[in-house]
Amino acid sequence: MSDTQQIKDKIDIVDFISEYAQLKPAGVNHKGLCPFHQEKTPSFMVNRDRQSFHCFGCGKSGDIFTFLQEMEGMEFIEALKHLASRAGVDLTRESSELNTSQKNRIIEINTEAARFFHNFLLAMNQAKGARDYLQERGLKEETIEEWQIGFVPNQWDLLTQYLLKKGRSIDDLIAAGFTIKRDGADFASGKGFYDRFRGRIMFPIWDIHGRIVGFTGRILVETDKSGGKYVNTPQTLVYDKSRIVFGLNKAKQEIRQKDLIIMVEGQMDVIACHQAGMKNVIAISGTALTEQQVGILKRYSNKAALAFDADAAGLNSADRGIGIALKEGFDIKLVIVPPDAGKDPDEILRKNPAAWFKAVDEAKDIMEWFLYKVCLNKKLDDYRHKDEIANEFLSAIAMVQSPIVRDHWVKELSHKINVDSLVLRDKLKQLIELKKTSANAKKFSNSKDNPIKIKDAAKDRMDLLVERFFVLLLRFPKLITNYLSSLADLDLSTGPYFYLYRAINEEYNKTKSADIGELKKQTNLNSQGENIVEILLMKGELDFCNVSEDEAKKEAEQTALEIKKEFERRYRQKLQVEIEKAEQEGNQEKLKQLINEFQKIEVFY
Repeated sequence: MSDTQQIKDKIDIVDFISEYAQLKPAGVNHKGLCPFHQEKTPSFMVNRDRQSFHCFGCGKSGDIFTFLQEMEGMEFIEALKHLASRAGVDLTRESSELNTSQKNRIIEINTEAARFFHNFLLAMNQAKGARDYLQERGLKEETIEEWQIGFVPNQWDLLTQYLLKKGRSIDDLIAAGFTIKRDGADFASGKGFYDRFRGRIMFPIWDIHGRIVGFTGRILVETDKSGGKYVNTPQTLVYDKSRIVFGLNKAKQEIRQKDLIIMVEGQMDVIACHQAGMKNVIAISGTALTEQQVGILKRYSNKAALAFDADAAGLNSADRGIGIALKEGFDIKLVIVPPDAGKDPDEILRKNPAAWFKAVDEAKDIMEWFLYKVCLNKKLDDYRHKDEIANEFLSAIAMVQSPIVRDHWVKELSHKINVDSLVLRDKLKQLIELKKTSANAKKFSNSKDNPIKIKDAAKDRMDLLVERFFVLLLRFPKLITNYLSSLADLDLSTGPYFYLYRAINEEYNKTKSADIGELKKQTNLNSQGENIVEILLMKGELDFCNVSEDEAKKEAEQTALEIKKEFERRYRQKLQVEIEKAEQEGNQEKLKQLINEFQKIEVFY
């Protein structure tokens, strides 16, 4: 038995995907909202027997390996190794492939470097200053061990030479972000290269699965030539700062249990909070919260309390990221601490831990902060200032998903600036409609200038109708006798169902029935590696799991009629275009012919 099959046998795909999406039984399948895209109606199906998933909304499908690759941005080898570890499967023949991936080699180099930094901090005399600094910051030995904090002395190529002696290639060290190449460097000898991190306390950065993907290095002794206070791993094959949430690998279980994410800026803030017993804390490392990070966090909770440094940079970071989180339906609060308590959680915890815990417990709704912010330094009795406040705060309200919450804050704004709430609601409605129009224009455009054409929309509708018809035929094969001919006049040669139609037609002509197993063999796989028959059968489970044969017959009749109507409508549109063209060209003979043909078409409207 192959390694992949052993893993599939040991890891239940429904249980695994349930860690990312809420699934409910639906016949032989499980269904729920798709974890890959935003939707309101469940279109995501998981089949335990087939060990597969499929989304009828965004089209993503596959097995447990595909799911992990799509969800976490992994290559197949990474997904294989991760799932093997989870399943307790010792990899055999595939294991030889693991070292062929540079991505995997970089992760191994990161692990080796973290071990080097950590051991240097604990054992070497040159690291005494770093140990003293961490002790002054209040970090315990067990905390330093848990977070694998390390130190690298101020030497030009200490780590590079160490890893080269361990058999690592200079190419991989550069790709991992540890080594920088000087002009004229010699790859063969390894000379002419120097370390990115020198004289710094090193903090490993983990991904959600606990793999070290990068580092932050804090300078120990600042000089004119030491560079920035903090230096991070650059973008690599394994480190993408827009997708990484520091500490989430250690915080995710506590976040699930408490249904709350406490979000801070610095890595020391996260470590200090965890040491103090508040373990549902993560950091965005001083950058604005990204859509990718919000999507990852939403798997664990949609409630967040944000704590940013009480300076302009910290507040600006909050402002940029909050909008994204609100659009994704997050319930957001802001942690506000007294000005004299400290500038960040780490400092507050060292001065007065109770003040920090109290501030988190009493976190204010983010909309309160927005309202305070937009009113700051404004004259509330000045109509021009009122208009500015309303525009800014209503834009924030428009990002909120819940209509009840929106209504609450409209009333609060009305009271604050003494403007009729009906006026504000009307203005809010205009803002929301404007955003929808803008979003739709962006979504349904073929290019920068041209909107989607009518014929493309018609093609989409025809595809949906034909798909529904095939779903009915496969789920209720007895319908084939009466309704297969409804597709005979349609041009399916360029559509996704041409080979399926041909297979059903040939099978029916031979046996006057349609064997699903035979159809699977004849249709084979599409360009995405999916069997179209299996996909449509799963959709049948989703759409018609409680439909009787008689109800299915009525549905097929209606669908066949809709297909005919759509075909006629599209044909009429085509003729209209040709008629207009003939008129412009002055071709009277062709115009007469087209008009006659147009009038012969049966009208359903």
